[in-house]
Amino acid sequence: MSSYKDLEIYKMAFELAIEVHYLSLKLPSFEKFEQGSQIRRSSKSIKDQIAEGYGRRRYKADFIKFLIYAQASCDECVSQAEMIAQLYNETKGWKELIEKYNLLGKKLNRFIQYVEQSWNKPGTRN
Repeated sequence: MSSYKDLEIYKMAFELAIEVHYLSLKLPSFEKFEQGSQIRRSSKSIKDQIAEGYGRRRYKADFIKFLIYAQASCDECVSQAEMIAQLYNETKGWKELIEKYNLLGKKLNRFIQYVEQSWNKPGTRN
């Protein structure tokens, strides 16, 4: 893999951030700048943490640290989406989003385990 863009977790996080962006714009106008803004930031943070961690992949501990930050932001997205669905009784779209973020969280966890157990420096055999 030659780029963070090759990682399945990055691709999934990127697509979910786009989905969150558009779905959050359908919230009531006052909420677009409160709850909507928060979930947009946390959703975009996931892909950014993956990219930044990949950039530091030579340092295994740093790579893992950023992947853990990405997982924490993923959990935050689930929490935010659950709040929105509860507050506005808007389960359409949000429930599916929660399921997708739960899946991403599992994939992130598996990738973190892989890096912890098997990751070598770039340019060496993994």
